[in-house]
Formats: sequence, structure tokens, C-alpha cells
Amino acid sequence: MNKYITAVFAAALSLPASVLMAQSAGGSDNGFIRIAGGTFTMGSPAAEAGRQDDEAQHSVTVDGFYLAEHQVTQEDYEALMGNNPSWIKGQGLPVEQVTWLEAVQYCNALSVQEGLVPAYTVNGSSITWNREANGYRLPTEAEWEYACRAGTVSAYSTGSSITKTQANYEGRTTTPPGSFAPNPWGLYDMHGNVWEWVWDWYGPYTPGSRTNPGGSDSGTDRVMRGGSWAYKIEDTRSARRGHRTPNTRICIGFRLARNAP
Repeated sequence: MNKYITAVFAAALSLPASVLMAQSAGGSDNGFIRIAGGTFTMGSPAAEAGRQDDEAQHSVTVDGFYLAEHQVTQEDYEALMGNNPSWIKGQGLPVEQVTWLEAVQYCNALSVQEGLVPAYTVNGSSITWNREANGYRLPTEAEWEYACRAGTVSAYSTGSSITKTQANYEGRTTTPPGSFAPNPWGLYDMHGNVWEWVWDWYGPYTPGSRTNPGGSDSGTDRVMRGGSWAYKIEDTRSARRGHRTPNTRICIGFRLARNAP
């Protein structure tokens, strides 16, 4: 794809030309993967090892969207927000110890910097999501699991199990994004490294088929997904639902999403 065509497509999609160039070249640290919409079974079967009671299986349909290949790094976060809350500091490592609200504020700040419509309206602790905005946002819990599974139906995108050569869990520290092979859709560290905040309030799944669900209307905890370097293997399963109060600071980071045109 030459630079002129890339610029045209970038304008049409409201994406930076550098991102589309990265996609056409096979991806980069700041690249996004376009996730085609589809229907999948969210949750886990009763016999899955490590299964939790809040993982009831149900059919979910999601529209297409963009999801970052990598978790947000400390350099990216500090360059935009002016601070680095991470406990395990290091160049190239994912940012962690980020509260849910700080993740939302980062999304908005990056949107403003790039001339996009912010996805969120922040009024104190009250956050409203404009689903039509073209700015950066957190993925929904359903989008996250759909992308993590990448067409698989097993406990992990790697099959019924996962090894320490495939993901960072039960370890001693975080690892740079891209240290392990990506999942079948080109996304890195969907299992392990740092937990990832998603949009949803935590609550029981609504029975029956759903389309583009956004979680409970209210709650006390926000959902986090993917497990981390400090957690057990079963916490990195595709269906595993972590949750903490929005002001929690532990080994939680995030990755960016955007609406697809």
C-alpha cells in the first residue's frame, strides 16, 4: 500500500496513516487489528478446569471494531498523562497500577490529541459512553472475550491449556508486549502479563442471546480480563472474569479499542 493510498484510507477511517501503514506491513507496537463482527458463545462449559460460577454460557453477537495489538506501554502512558503509576517500571513494559478512571481519561486524552470525538463524558465519578464517537475507548467485556478467543472455543486460544512459553503467568515480573506469540487474530498478551480493564460494570450475565452488550447498568466493580504475571494459569482463561472497584491499583493495565466504520 503506497503512502498516497494509505493517507486516503486513513482519512476515510479516521485512523492515523501510520496505523494503517503498520497494519499493511504486518503490525507494529502501536498498531490496531480490525476485528470482524460475529457471533460466539461467551462464558465457559461446566467441565472447564478453573471455571467460576459467573461464567454461564450464552450467545453474543458483536459488531466489528478495532483493538490494539498490544497493551498500553509505560512510555505511551507517561508521554500523554505526565506520570507513570507502574510498580514494575521499565522501558517497553505495559503500564499497570492504573485505575479504571485513569484508563478512561487516557482514552479521552488521546482522542483529543488526535482530533477525534472522545468516547466518554466524565462528570466526577459518573462516566457516560457515547457509543457513536470515533475516539479511543476500552473494549466491552464481550468484545474482549470475542477477540481473546479469536475463533476458538477452548479454555485458551492455544487450546485446553497454555504454557509459560506462550504467556506470562505465575511469574516474577511483567514482560514487554510482543514477548510471546500473538493469538490467531494477531493480538498479543490476551492471556497474562497484566489484567486489562474493560468498560463493563461487573454483574451476572443476562440469560439469552445478546447483541453488543455493555454490561450491567450500575455496580460497585468494573470488569478486568486476561489474568496477569502474578496470577494462576486458570485466571488467564478466555472466559475468566476478574473484577475490582474502579479505584483499585494492582497489576491492571488496559488496551485501546475503537469503533470500526
